[in-house]
Amino acid sequence: MTDLEIARATPLRPIAEIALKLGIPAEALEPYGRYKAKLPLTLIDDEKAARGKLILVSAINPTPAGEGKTT
Repeated sequence: MTDLEIARATPLRPIAEIALKLGIPAEALEPYGRYKAKLPLTLIDDEKAARGKLILVSAINPTPAGEGKTT
């Protein structure tokens, strides 16, 4: 199965339902439709974030179709 087939076969669940299971209060969500939302940075555990890795991509080569060009 391709990634696209898996994504299409998976039923979407409301973001409020997922947030509730994670212990995120509904008032902390800034919904963008039913299936996605922004969360405040105050919910991030600083200790866990400090152990994370940052990958910065500063440039990419354009594709033959011209995607990724800066001009």
